[in-house]
Amino acid sequence: MARIRWAVLWLMMTILVMAQSTEPVDLQMITRIKQEGLKRSQVMEILSYLTDVYGPRLTGSPQLRKAEEWCRDKLAEWGLQNAHLESWGTFGRGWETVGYRAEMVEPVYMNLIAHPKAWTAGTDSVVRGQPLMLDIEDAEKLEEYREKVKGAIVLLGGEAETETHFEADASRRTEEDLQELWEAPTPRERSPYAERWRRRREEYRKRRQLRNFLAEAGVGVILEPSSIEHGTLRVMSGGSRNIGDPPGPPALVVAKEQYNRIVRLLKKEIPVILEISIENRFYTEDSLGYNVIAEIPGMDRRLKNEVVMVGAHIDSWHGGTGATDNAAGCAVMMEAVRILQAIGVKPRRTIRIALWSGEEQGLLGSRGYVKQHFGDPETREFTAEHARFSAYYNLDNGSGKIRGIYLQENDAARPIFEAFFRPFHDMGATTVTIRNTGGTDHLSFDAVGLPGFQFIQDPLDYFSRTWHTNMDVYDHAIAADLMHSAVIVASIVYHTAQRKDKIPRKPLPPKEAH
Repeated sequence: MARIRWAVLWLMMTILVMAQSTEPVDLQMITRIKQEGLKRSQVMEILSYLTDVYGPRLTGSPQLRKAEEWCRDKLAEWGLQNAHLESWGTFGRGWETVGYRAEMVEPVYMNLIAHPKAWTAGTDSVVRGQPLMLDIEDAEKLEEYREKVKGAIVLLGGEAETETHFEADASRRTEEDLQELWEAPTPRERSPYAERWRRRREEYRKRRQLRNFLAEAGVGVILEPSSIEHGTLRVMSGGSRNIGDPPGPPALVVAKEQYNRIVRLLKKEIPVILEISIENRFYTEDSLGYNVIAEIPGMDRRLKNEVVMVGAHIDSWHGGTGATDNAAGCAVMMEAVRILQAIGVKPRRTIRIALWSGEEQGLLGSRGYVKQHFGDPETREFTAEHARFSAYYNLDNGSGKIRGIYLQENDAARPIFEAFFRPFHDMGATTVTIRNTGGTDHLSFDAVGLPGFQFIQDPLDYFSRTWHTNMDVYDHAIAADLMHSAVIVASIVYHTAQRKDKIPRKPLPPKEAH
């Protein structure tokens, strides 16, 4: 009996070892990738050009076009083939801010930390006066304010709630965090965040109703408090990008603490005088949106027409220079293909990089590309390219280093990625989770049944400080993190291109009945 037990144990261990070794990993190639990516990295230089030189990169703006052209030319300079800008469809008009000034001049002087909202109009001249506080709960009584708000400076809402932060803004994922991600989630009927998001949607609806009313009434300038503290401005859109629509009314996001000071002074019936001037510019010459595309051609006679893709969105919001959202992702993906090109890889499949625009307005660039090349998620009519596609890898959660990958419920891919990540456990990239993650461009591929993956990253200060804010600048990126991420991406893309088979696909969900 003991002999039988030992035989069974030996067989189980043999099966386990065989299972772990069935996915080949080229350790010599990984060494070459690490040598190039860690000793001769260009990732921070790429990041500096995208932020310091070409930031911010709002979709439709001249700065974005310059950034796209620079990336196209740089990829071609490195030796990638077919580097070009490819239209994904109509976006609308471009916009940028030319200059602005916002000051409290009475009862004492205070220079306001503020920034214009995108796709809003400028002022004809300096707007001076005492601000009118319009509480958001007054939405049902708007007509009473029509004459009062004409030409006025309007505070959109009362005193904004502030928090004292007892934890550091920046953090890394702990082993406990990664273990929780690794474990399959327990299905819930309702997310614990659902009620919070419901309240936010309702508040957004009311604010939009107020903005529309104020635009019709001829408001002078709208001031809104930033949604976060410490003088940091989270600033996005305040108007329509559609050509022919009226621009949004002049609007500034103001540092929450300064906004609250103005509100408190007004409540004390102390006269407050503000002076504001804004100059913004719209662009209508080219209403199309573009992606940057380039390739390392496949060399295998049988597999060269199959494609592995890497990508990140190149567009940004306009408050900062779009460093962590998402020049960092672009820099990592560009560096990954640079590494592969520099060490002279001859991939079996074609490796294609895409830098998307229009992501911040709803994944527009990647959705348009997927529809043109692979198929329509609504009709599920797929192209010949759909059958030749292996996988898409995305990076868009700040500048923190890669710690693993989200499988998007594609369990068939688990053993592949466990093997791909094993050589990088010493870099902290250990976690392969069955979980989904959303909000970025891999979803465009997932929607048509193609394997699309987003990497797990350390959060650093992404959501607490830089996401969509004026602090989203070069200085919040960590060079070592981006270098590590580029090496990991280069290896995973290379091994995906070299596999005997494409990455397995999960079944498409049933079509919803209409």
